[in-house]
Amino acid sequence: MTVPRHARWLGNRHAQTIWGALLRRPPPITLTRELWILPDGDELAVSFTEHRPGQPGVVLLHGLEGSVAAPYLRGLLARVNAAGWNGCAFDFRGCGRPQAPARGLYHAGKTDDLSFVVERLRTRWPAAPLGAVGFSLGGNMLLKWLGETGSHNPLTAAVAISVPFDLAACAEALDGTSFFSFIYRERFLRSLRKKALAAVGRFPKELDAASIRACRTFAAYDGAVVARLFGFTGAQDYWSRCSAQGFLAGIRRPTRLVASADDPFVPVAVIPRETIAANPALSLVVTQGGGHVAFVGGTPFAPRYLADDLAIEHLAAHFPRIAGDAHASEPATLPSAPG
Repeated sequence: MTVPRHARWLGNRHAQTIWGALLRRPPPITLTRELWILPDGDELAVSFTEHRPGQPGVVLLHGLEGSVAAPYLRGLLARVNAAGWNGCAFDFRGCGRPQAPARGLYHAGKTDDLSFVVERLRTRWPAAPLGAVGFSLGGNMLLKWLGETGSHNPLTAAVAISVPFDLAACAEALDGTSFFSFIYRERFLRSLRKKALAAVGRFPKELDAASIRACRTFAAYDGAVVARLFGFTGAQDYWSRCSAQGFLAGIRRPTRLVASADDPFVPVAVIPRETIAANPALSLVVTQGGGHVAFVGGTPFAPRYLADDLAIEHLAAHFPRIAGDAHASEPATLPSAPG
């Protein structure tokens, strides 16, 4: 396939990343929000596009401190809806506005909530093919779950975008000393610290407020919060046991991996190309530019989001044709994005 070109008018990886996060304007879409009770009593906010009985379904997973309100998520939900499919996205525990009351938090390897959601969706959309798309941390979560479940996984196909395949290496990149590393890191950690501090009263034995306030790096946060709350021996243990790269060999569903060579969060060297090439279920698309979860093409007045094109194309190629749906099996046409 021809790899689509990113927009050269966004001159570098930071411009791409910031545009995708702050300036993207997805088309209007009406979503229906439901609260689902998890097995441990927590509530999970799940949002749906228009219901189309019998048509394929796609569940979307957001990235770190994202939600269904994230522009990249709403943009792809709009594309899923336009394809004539059923769309769904859920806010990880403690994410979203308004937040569902959650006792627990989430992390890059916590796959039980995803498994729960997919099982519910199989009942909601019976006998229909089911796909999933995960962004960044959500992509890591999706790949880990696909690898854990192997040939028993209920999905028809999947896509993972801007995945931090090696959590340790990606934490190191974001914990760097550059100006942009600091900006990205503080944007995430400010929100993460606030949520962790709010959880201290619920988990007084596991969490320490002073340690949380002192967290200024992902290494510190993952050690003081994620490791202690979820039973890892430390940040390194969490990263080692939950990085997607360790689960790729077990994936048995056709899965497209979309990455950018200039991703400021995920160094291109961490993409496990040999492991990916060794698994026929996996396909890798690496664009020269695109930043993190951005992949902006087109023009300033008519931007095109290339990762969305790649996701829809892959899912359409693996969803069987269903009566009454003119879109479900027609591969998307990738645009030739102006330079």
